[in-house]
Amino acid sequence: MTTKSTKKRLASLDALRGMDMFWILGGQSIFAALFVLTGWHGWKLFEAHTVHSPWHGFTFYDLIFPLFIFLSGVAMGLAPKRIDHMPLAQRKPYYQKAVKRLLLLCLLGVLYNHGWGTGIPAAVDEVRYASVLGRIAFAWFFCALLVWHTSARTQAFVGAGILLFYWLLLCFIPVPNGVAGDLSASGAGSWNAWFDKYFLPGISYQSRVVDPEGVLSTLPAIVNAIAGVFVGRFVSRAEQFGQWRSVVVLFGVGLGCLLIGWLWDVFFPVNKELWTSSFVLVTVGWSTILFAIFYALVDLLNTQKLAYPFIIIGANSIIIYLASSLVDWGYISLSVFGGLVTAASAQWQPLLSVLALLLVQLLVLHWMYKRKIFVSV
Repeated sequence: MTTKSTKKRLASLDALRGMDMFWILGGQSIFAALFVLTGWHGWKLFEAHTVHSPWHGFTFYDLIFPLFIFLSGVAMGLAPKRIDHMPLAQRKPYYQKAVKRLLLLCLLGVLYNHGWGTGIPAAVDEVRYASVLGRIAFAWFFCALLVWHTSARTQAFVGAGILLFYWLLLCFIPVPNGVAGDLSASGAGSWNAWFDKYFLPGISYQSRVVDPEGVLSTLPAIVNAIAGVFVGRFVSRAEQFGQWRSVVVLFGVGLGCLLIGWLWDVFFPVNKELWTSSFVLVTVGWSTILFAIFYALVDLLNTQKLAYPFIIIGANSIIIYLASSLVDWGYISLSVFGGLVTAASAQWQPLLSVLALLLVQLLVLHWMYKRKIFVSV
């Protein structure tokens, strides 16, 4: 699973992926620490965006997951390849690699969730199979099949069709023994709950009736990846189109998606737990805008050195994501920097603790990056 690569990487892609992961690794605690240090209540406004929306609505933290899916599509779109014209023998390695990646990411997702609870051997009905990595895997897998076998036009129609179908299903078609359009808090009366009850094995997240990475809501997540493919394909031709002009176009497309998403919110609320169609458009909008900004700053203005901390996170995002669950970074950081943290005044200690936590992770990632060790699945 560990390889050494000399292939040139799009720096903005790694940087944006790294910025995305930064908040999961401990960055979300910075604003609370800054409030303790300064007492400025403005930090509380920023802190409010480092938690997920309780149900309907949107925060910056809600963007982290769909942005990662979007970026997996961008990477695919930078070099899209049709294989449907090949003989089956030549296509077979692509399929085998895709299935292997799908299964491995699903397995790693269970591992990240500590899905066995009490450890191996485990009761299969007590495992949480749904996961963030699992959803990324399924979204990438079905998106890859589309890219390999269909035209860009077909991919666009499929993406639009998924969003419209999902809207019609959740809002206008009654659930068996239920009603249509029940999107009330907890989602107990939704199609998502029905699908998770009958088609999701094992346990759900916090024993909820709707798992946030459940069966049905994985369907619209595929559209986040499809949108990324179109952005990646567009950027791969940026030199022909004009690189700065491409940035403007991407920014405009992002704003358009935001506008349509929030207009749709009136009829189909923006909701991460259900991954509604309006949520997809809002997250695609922000993802496209952020990618345009990072592409301009990092690749066009050549600020890779300034973005280096994000780049090294993004270059090994999967391994550091797994480590955030399986490694006690807090214990390690305090073992190394605990003396400095405790020697500081009480107001400084929370911020220094966060910085120490981030630093030890960055040091590991720096070591891997300098040796061109990139762990991928």
